Amino acid sequence: MSEPWLSIIGLGEEGLAGLGDASRLALNAAEMVFGGPRHLALAEVGTRGRAWPVPFDVAPVLALRGQRVAVLASGDPFWFGVGGSLSAHLSPAEWQVFPAPSTFSLAAARLGWRLEDTACWGLHATPFAHTRRALHPGQRLICLLRDGAAVGEFARWLAEHGFGASDLWVLEALCGPSERLRQTTAAGFDFADVTPPVAVALQVAGAAGLPRSTGLPDSGFAHDGQITKSPVRALTLAALAPRPGLHLWDIGAGSGSVSVEWCLAGGHASAIEQHAERVAHIRRNGDSFGLGKSLRVIEGLAPNALDGLAPPAAIFVGGGFNAALFEVLKTVAPSDCRLVVNAVTLETEALLMSLHASHGGELLRIELAHAAPLGRMRGWVPARPVVQWSAVL
Repeated sequence: MSEPWLSIIGLGEEGLAGLGDASRLALNAAEMVFGGPRHLALAEVGTRGRAWPVPFDVAPVLALRGQRVAVLASGDPFWFGVGGSLSAHLSPAEWQVFPAPSTFSLAAARLGWRLEDTACWGLHATPFAHTRRALHPGQRLICLLRDGAAVGEFARWLAEHGFGASDLWVLEALCGPSERLRQTTAAGFDFADVTPPVAVALQVAGAAGLPRSTGLPDSGFAHDGQITKSPVRALTLAALAPRPGLHLWDIGAGSGSVSVEWCLAGGHASAIEQHAERVAHIRRNGDSFGLGKSLRVIEGLAPNALDGLAPPAAIFVGGGFNAALFEVLKTVAPSDCRLVVNAVTLETEALLMSLHASHGGELLRIELAHAAPLGRMRGWVPARPVVQWSAVL
């Protein structure tokens, strides 16, 4: 076919009345139309309609390649919608899109909010903890939720995490005949009749939220004492230089605190840890900070546990470093991969000094002390010194 066989059409609650001429033509030309039951009813496609399978899968659409097919989506199909899921399997010539205003745009317009200053989240199947990095006083959020029950669950989660004073708006069926907008607070939420499609807008108040700097407090992590302490972690992250989209290997991950902060900076990480109880801590920390698929936990011992991992842009070794592991990392790591190793034992420190002499890089000795009571006065309590070597492999 010289024309795209697949049309991805954004649809609002006003149904056919909200479609432009091009969208209508594509919809009318389709032999088969996929969408949720609500979308199919709004578009009045009759026997041409096919509901998405449960669990969701784009395979039935792809199986009709070459026929004239339309897919209905809410608002903008490429903002937390089906558009990206489909286009990943198709060439640009196979599809065309007709977007409508997104729920985020409609909600911002109802509230008079600048959309560029508002954090937007799709929480249909995503843990609420994913919003933690955006929750700080004064921040505005618009969140899409799966149904009315999820709105109450989200409000309770916010209250439990110190954000109960936040103003909360419930926006139902925007632009449709059943549109409704109600305001409350997260702690005061008691609406029992919320119906989808629904979004929640939030003006955050209450807890301070997560700082944007590295070196988060140790108390925020589950650990058994095997954790890269906050000040050392800040220096470690500075040496690793995280950037969005980059992959970290965190070897001997302990609590996974370095992996967590790498992911919070927009990257993704593979945390390798041989002790089962620490693996559980890493998973708990990943869930607590809402990292989802960006943090992968591998129970095992390097180098065997490295098999099959995506190539890293950086490698951190917090425990178990030796000369044999270094030789393996030199072999498997891509060019320009950054390696950062922290050592607290004399043996590992001696190895790092030798590697620094032969391979260059930066060698740093970190000595910290904390003030603590000393009789009736105070004195300095030194921590174990840490030697850090960073180099490009």
